Amino acid sequence: MLYPIVFQPVFKERIWGGRELERLYAKSLPTGKPIGESWEISDRPGDASIIANGTLAGKTLRWLMENHVAEILGDAKPAAEGHFPLLCKILDAREKLSLQVHPKPGSAGVSPAGSETRRRDGSAPGDEPKTEMWFIADAAPDANLYVGLKRGVTRADFEKRISDGSVADCIYRIPVHAGDAMFLPSGRVHAIGAGLVIFEIQQNSDTTYRVFDWNRAGLDGKPRELQVAQSLASIDFNDFEPKLVETKPTHIAGSIYKWRKLVQDPLFNVHEMTVETSEFILMRGGTMRIIAVVKGVVTVTSDGCESPVELLPGQFGLLPASLISPELETKPNTTYLCVEAN
Repeated sequence: MLYPIVFQPVFKERIWGGRELERLYAKSLPTGKPIGESWEISDRPGDASIIANGTLAGKTLRWLMENHVAEILGDAKPAAEGHFPLLCKILDAREKLSLQVHPKPGSAGVSPAGSETRRRDGSAPGDEPKTEMWFIADAAPDANLYVGLKRGVTRADFEKRISDGSVADCIYRIPVHAGDAMFLPSGRVHAIGAGLVIFEIQQNSDTTYRVFDWNRAGLDGKPRELQVAQSLASIDFNDFEPKLVETKPTHIAGSIYKWRKLVQDPLFNVHEMTVETSEFILMRGGTMRIIAVVKGVVTVTSDGCESPVELLPGQFGLLPASLISPELETKPNTTYLCVEAN
C-alpha cells in the first residue's frame, strides 16, 4: 500500500537566484551557488524526484508512475508519455527573471524532444505548452511581477520595442505581497521581479521562450540565448493587464479554518488553507493531492499507512489517490496549499 510521500528536492543554479531557500526553509543548498529553483515534485527526464521517506525511499517518481500510476493518480490524467501531470517548484528570485512566455497548446507539439526539425514559428516538435500559477510566499517591500501587456500595446509595438531594447515598457507591472497569487495560462508573457520567493505549480513542462533578459550576462559571462521568433508566435497579444487572484477566504462552517480558491482550471486546482489553531481535517480518499506548506506544520496520516508524515514550511507532500481517509493535523497559524490534478 502506498503512503504520503516526500521527495528529495532538486536544486537548480540560476543567475538570478540566491540563498533564501536556506534561510526560510533550512534547505541544504550547494555551497557558494546562487540557487534559483528547488524542484520539489518532478517527473522530468533527468530530474525525476527521489522518494525520501518510508519503504520506497530511494525509488523515483518515474518508477511510481511506471508501476503504480492508478494508485497515484486515481481519475487524474497523466501528462504525455505517462508522466506525472504536474511540476512543483519553489523559486528564489534575488534578481529579475527574463521576460518570457510558454507556448500555447495550438502552437506546441507533443512528440518527443530531440528532433532537429522545426516549425515555421521556430518551435521544435518536442516543445510543450505550460500553464502555471504563482503563490507569493515571501516578498521584499518593493517587489513586482511583470505579467501581460499594458493596455493598447500591439504586436507591432512589441516588435519595435524588442529592436530598440525597451520591450519591458510594454509589460504590465503589478506590486505584490506575501499571500498574493497569479494564474498564468500558456501564452501570457511574464517575468518574476526581484526579491520574491514563489511556490510554483505548473503543467509538467519545461519549455520556455526568452524574449528579453535585461541586457545581462549568464553564468558563463555571455548573453543568454533569446527565442524571439518563438516568443512572438506564442504571446497572446490580447492579454492586457491581468489581475492577481481576487477570491476572498471563506470560513468552513463549524471549524476554525478558512480556504481560498486560487485556481480552478481543466489542468489543476489549487486552494489556500489557513488554520488559526490546531485542527484535524479529514479528507475524502480517491483523489490525488499535493500539500505544500507555506508556514506552520502539517502532519499527514491515513488508514493502513506507515508512520505519520510531518511536513514543515517549504515541504511538499504527495498524497496518492489510493489513500484511505487521509487526515491532516495542523499546528496553530498554519498555511498550506492543496493541489489537485485534473
